[in-house]
Amino acid sequence: MKSLHKNIFNRMHGKGRGWVFTPVSFSDLGNRNAVKQVLARLTNAGHIRRLSRGLYDYPKKHPKLGELSANYEDIAKTLAGKEGLRIQPSGAYAANLLGLSEQVPAKIVFLTDGETRTVMVGKKTIVLKKASPKNMVTANRISGMVIQALRYLGKAHVDDRTIERLHQSLTAKDKKQLMRDIQYAPDWIGSIFRKLAK
Repeated sequence: MKSLHKNIFNRMHGKGRGWVFTPVSFSDLGNRNAVKQVLARLTNAGHIRRLSRGLYDYPKKHPKLGELSANYEDIAKTLAGKEGLRIQPSGAYAANLLGLSEQVPAKIVFLTDGETRTVMVGKKTIVLKKASPKNMVTANRISGMVIQALRYLGKAHVDDRTIERLHQSLTAKDKKQLMRDIQYAPDWIGSIFRKLAK
């Protein structure tokens, strides 16, 4: 058990603070029950934090604020699990990331090409929502996030102020990416992409 404890601790240090993981992240080091016992001890000792059932992080620490909240995207990636699965911030969370909404929603939704999953982390509900291949074409790209944010806001609520905010927050490289992916956007969002690219 001592060597397993050391190996798990070493892997955590190697990944660095902020790493989000599950017991499966250590399945090559020992059997599941032994791994769970070590994680329980590390949690009780305050080295790691249990975010939800079977979900942990090696928390980042701030000199004045103490332990910082886990990164929602890292949580979603860990929940998505298997390599190759993609995630895409969606809805109100995508709008928040782009500065189109100041409020971090209580329900944070990511689209995924994996299975639908929901987990409570503190007061936040994190949802991985299985999406159609069409909605995942632009996953992990700025264009995907902009499409999801604008869809959430709705055509009637996207005004010149919204477009100006996007114009300021997106880089020239981002705007080129929008034009490369314009074929995947609904027509009304495509016309916004063109305005942003000018």
